[in-house]
Amino acid sequence: MPPETDAEKITRLEDEIEQLKREIERLRRALEEALRAGKRQAAPFSRHRPKANSQRPGRKPGSAYGRAAHRSVPDRVDETLEAELPPRCPHCGGNCEETEVVDQYQTEIPEPRVEHIRFHVHVGRCQKCGRRVQGRHPRQTSDAVGSAASQVGPRAIALATHLDKGLGLSHAKTAAVLEAAFGLRVTRGGLCQAFQRVSQRAEPTYQGLIEWLRRSPRVTPDETGWRVGGESWWLWTFVSAEVTVYSIQPGRGFAEAARVLGADFAGFLVHDGWVPYEKFQDALHQTCLAHLLRRGREMIEVSSPTAARFPQAVIAILQQALQLRDRGTARQISPHGLAVARGRLEARLDRILERHYRCPANERFAKHLWRNRR
Repeated sequence: MPPETDAEKITRLEDEIEQLKREIERLRRALEEALRAGKRQAAPFSRHRPKANSQRPGRKPGSAYGRAAHRSVPDRVDETLEAELPPRCPHCGGNCEETEVVDQYQTEIPEPRVEHIRFHVHVGRCQKCGRRVQGRHPRQTSDAVGSAASQVGPRAIALATHLDKGLGLSHAKTAAVLEAAFGLRVTRGGLCQAFQRVSQRAEPTYQGLIEWLRRSPRVTPDETGWRVGGESWWLWTFVSAEVTVYSIQPGRGFAEAARVLGADFAGFLVHDGWVPYEKFQDALHQTCLAHLLRRGREMIEVSSPTAARFPQAVIAILQQALQLRDRGTARQISPHGLAVARGRLEARLDRILERHYRCPANERFAKHLWRNRR
């Protein structure tokens, strides 16, 4: 095999360098994703080594104890029980003499029991059209009769809905709680059908919340991954000062956001800079600084000391901007002084965004900031 020429050697080394760069970037992105995934964990574990001189857990004696609290006396007493004095002293066996009666209060859950209700459903026929007509009691949850005549009551369904949708229990665990606490047996399929009926009843309220959201002066949307039947969907969240609306949809684009917010939303839209939000042309856009600060801190964790200078500079500018905002709100600075200080911060940001960065993560962050600069 003939020896490599200088040109061939240079070409081979350049190819290897490019391959190594791509591999470094792939590993860097994998590390960033792993760090983000670790921060999303809900388990209460420590991610760092224990402190060398950590303080003893719990309340501290003396002035460092903090605010002392106790359970207040209930406003209503449903039952009074007598704790009689024993006839003999439990310590020495002598006779006991009563000197006073003091009160103690206990707040308890009453012994649960399942209530079985039978409805006599009166059935008739219309003399005009001949159609079947049956009565409906306000406490009924369904019109089903025959083989489906045995139903679960509204209070039980409300509790099951709160356990499953509010507290995040699965259908199986929700059924287990109902049986353990109340002796009420219900299948997972029965709960699923009940939740579908609840969603149908709640649909007008949900649409009312959407209408309220669309009239709000400021809305903060966000989206995160969700699973539906094993498929990847998206959980959308829209937050205003008064209401929060959730929507689980298969996509992450403008069409899904507009389905909730309305394509003609004209208020302030505070978001993370995701491109589809920019299609709300009537809205006034504000980039969420918390997202930018978090992104900068995550970049610092995986960057070299040299590459970390850019996100550190961005974080410093954003934090000074927030401090300047607070000073302006508190009227600690004049409107003219506020404008001058803001102009200086904008000039500093422009200077660092105009540079060319060799680190791909810094280059992406700089492009994102420049695209959302206004």
